[in-house]
Amino acid sequence: MNAAGIDVSKGKSMVSVMRPLGEVVAKPFTVCHTGSELKELADYLKSLDGETRVIMEHTGRYYEPVAQFLHDAGLYVSAVNPKLIKDYGNNSLRKVKTDKADSKKIAKYGLDNWGELRQYASMDMIRYQLKTLNRQHALYSKMKTAMKNNLIALLDQTYPGVNALFSSPAREDGTQKWVDFAASFWHADCVRGMSQATFTERYRKWCKRNRYNFSSDKAAEIYTGAKDQIAMIPKDDLTKRLIRQAIDSLNTVSKTVEQLKAEMLKLASQLPEFPVVMEMHGVGDSLGPQLMAEIGDVTRFAHRGSITAFAGVDPGANQSSEREAKSVRTSKSGPPELRRTLFLVMDGLLKSMPQDDPVYQFMDKKRAEGKPYLVYMTAGANKFLRIYYGRVKEYLASLENAD
Repeated sequence: MNAAGIDVSKGKSMVSVMRPLGEVVAKPFTVCHTGSELKELADYLKSLDGETRVIMEHTGRYYEPVAQFLHDAGLYVSAVNPKLIKDYGNNSLRKVKTDKADSKKIAKYGLDNWGELRQYASMDMIRYQLKTLNRQHALYSKMKTAMKNNLIALLDQTYPGVNALFSSPAREDGTQKWVDFAASFWHADCVRGMSQATFTERYRKWCKRNRYNFSSDKAAEIYTGAKDQIAMIPKDDLTKRLIRQAIDSLNTVSKTVEQLKAEMLKLASQLPEFPVVMEMHGVGDSLGPQLMAEIGDVTRFAHRGSITAFAGVDPGANQSSEREAKSVRTSKSGPPELRRTLFLVMDGLLKSMPQDDPVYQFMDKKRAEGKPYLVYMTAGANKFLRIYYGRVKEYLASLENAD
């Protein structure tokens, strides 16, 4: 058995190769993340006598091209949760933290857990792409919120309350009715500077041009409201340019967000667990792919407790002798993006109130008991993940049996 422990960093990796009983096959050496050097590494590892497995931590983004390259080269590659590596072998008072020591520690972990190592699969590339898209989606969503707040702040000085005139949902391209309206009627004077009849006709033509439903009652409501607004900035070309620029920026980011959502849904539909996840309450075309992106392959978790610990919504423990704390904070050790998505799912359940859903029933019970918001939301996320794990594992097992 040859365990190649790889400590990955940006642009290069430290590699150690060991065998049982502490036998060192190759002292720690550096490999750059280039095609030529990774090929040399793959050829060397394949030339060793006996079975060779490559072990690395699945942390950040740096390990993924290395894992994919070595997997494509025909090597057994296993990406391990970094928490398991960190907790492994902590039986020494002397703490050594170097790339060389870490690569040897990873190799030793691989030898001691040889039978439990999970092989990196080609399906992981889809999951990698999905996770990358999800992180981009999160970034652009934050930008969209910032752009939206900026536009509202500007409009509050020219046409206060214009963002609350319509409740129409965003279109597939990300555009919203109130934003389109503000592009044409960016100042209260653009509405009240004409007669009601003239505005009504202009509003009718605007609705037809932008494919929105027209209502004369709505036109009257808008006109009456505009008459009572106080504008702090004059209606001039500079103000118009500022608002138009803010609208263009918001529309560009909104379009990107919607495109990312569509691509994520397309990628997620290629994963085997897709139909099961999408059937769960609180999960839709947006949150479903986000969950699959952040959770990854469920089969890498040994049991339900593993997946809740990974997400950081597992209840902690604080007990010593006869003392046991009744309230213990959750670990929050996993990716914050996953916890954010889980809380959005819980929020959706509380709004839709599906009476037959066990997660909603559980949260509703905790809420009725007077538990704080964060407590019942976290507890609901924990229960949701356990159900998620069970349903997906059962479905994947049924697919294997069918084959």
